[in-house]
Amino acid sequence: MTPARGDEPDVIANARLTGSERTDPFGADVVDVHLAEGLVVDIAPAGALPRRGLVLDADGGRVIPGLWDHHVHVVQWALSAQRVPLGAATSAAHAAAIMAGTVPLADGRRIGTGFRDAFWPDAPDLALLDAATGDMPTYLVNADVHSVWLNSAALRREGFEPDGAGVLREEPAFEISRRLNAVDAAVSDPLVTRMAQDAAARGVVGLVDFDMAWNDEAWARRLAAGFDALRVSYGIYPEFLDRAIAQRLQTGDAVHGPGPAASPLVRVGPLKVITDGSLGTRTAACSHAYPGDPHNHGLLTVDAATLVDLMTRATGAGIASAIHAIGDVANSHALDAFAATGAWGTIEHAQLVAHADIPRFARLGVGASVQPEHALDDRDLTDTVWAEQTSQPYPLRTLADTGANLLFGSDAPVAPLDPWAALASAIFRTRDGREPWQPQQRVDAATALAASTRGGSAVPARIEPGDIADLAVCAHDPLTADEATLRGMQVAATLVAGRLTHGA
Repeated sequence: MTPARGDEPDVIANARLTGSERTDPFGADVVDVHLAEGLVVDIAPAGALPRRGLVLDADGGRVIPGLWDHHVHVVQWALSAQRVPLGAATSAAHAAAIMAGTVPLADGRRIGTGFRDAFWPDAPDLALLDAATGDMPTYLVNADVHSVWLNSAALRREGFEPDGAGVLREEPAFEISRRLNAVDAAVSDPLVTRMAQDAAARGVVGLVDFDMAWNDEAWARRLAAGFDALRVSYGIYPEFLDRAIAQRLQTGDAVHGPGPAASPLVRVGPLKVITDGSLGTRTAACSHAYPGDPHNHGLLTVDAATLVDLMTRATGAGIASAIHAIGDVANSHALDAFAATGAWGTIEHAQLVAHADIPRFARLGVGASVQPEHALDDRDLTDTVWAEQTSQPYPLRTLADTGANLLFGSDAPVAPLDPWAALASAIFRTRDGREPWQPQQRVDAATALAASTRGGSAVPARIEPGDIADLAVCAHDPLTADEATLRGMQVAATLVAGRLTHGA
């Protein structure tokens, strides 16, 4: 009998183990991994123990700890399947023309996503977009999600007064994204399920969801409808902190799905606070001004006192903190708040960090939740827009060398939810045949693989008797694979607590 999705194999046969900090004696030998009640119960040479029950034949494939994406905007990523991709737009005029030729959604709106305007020869302009799109509400969401370009019809629909550019940045842009994402659950939940299945097909067993919504209710609803493809830890935004505290939610608590028992699949995550902007929108809070704009150092969107207050209240209630900080000033600001409050958790992104601040991550026990693909997406932008900055951009190796816990993610939809792309970017710092970018910041494959698992690089996941059977079977050893092989990695099976979520 061949196992199918939803089955719980008793044995993964003919496998090879891999991973960081292994303690098993098997090396590259073929083994059988025996499972029971969601756990690894034994590992033995292939055929040494009876293969009782349901057998999943790995056919020589590599068994690795299941992968995590530590930063996803779940609904926004899922809905991107319905939206017009604009990553190939070479100018504002080109992007407007793409949108003019697209069929609107059922609600009469055109929505595009993923444009990068930093190197366009022209700037987003309201008259240009209006001329191309007419009276049909049209929205173009920046790849970094920190700005949205709207035509006059969309601005009027959303209650904004049209101006010369039609571009909203930071909080107004986030508000537009919240509204665009607030579709009926009958539309979004099937897309979330499809997204989760696609992630499972890449060996993903869990993710951290940072949707800008009250996520407790949404995930309880999905659990009740049978969602079972991934583990999820969800974020809580400041506007929902009082609600979470009133409901006595604590980081790590299981969310209640169907029936009286809580589901171990979905758990309460951290307080998420966005403290500055982004590189692409030129709003990341930096110590040096942006080129050609001497008064623009970016934006600190949350002042120090407010951040300390939020983190103090969260910590007192048993809730971790995840602080968005991209520019070096924002990273200093966030580290200061961790030091002042005794909070635990992560800094999300850490894209530009002062050299003196890099060791503070480890000293304060603050995880660096980073997105390696962003370094390659932004390499040309970093070399121009941040050319005069003296802090270190994308300091993966330096963070690891000073003892920081690296946790890899995608920030989907900013980059696709693909842990193999993150691994390749972190290890090789290149793609598309270009020379490696800042190769001194490459990390070794073992660190990168550990950073792509639940606990991060400082707490490497292992495959040992007694461990939870969150596993994946892949075609090649990620510790020795080259860049192209990593990016094209085939995953034969994924298991969450011993249950097949992908494969066979």
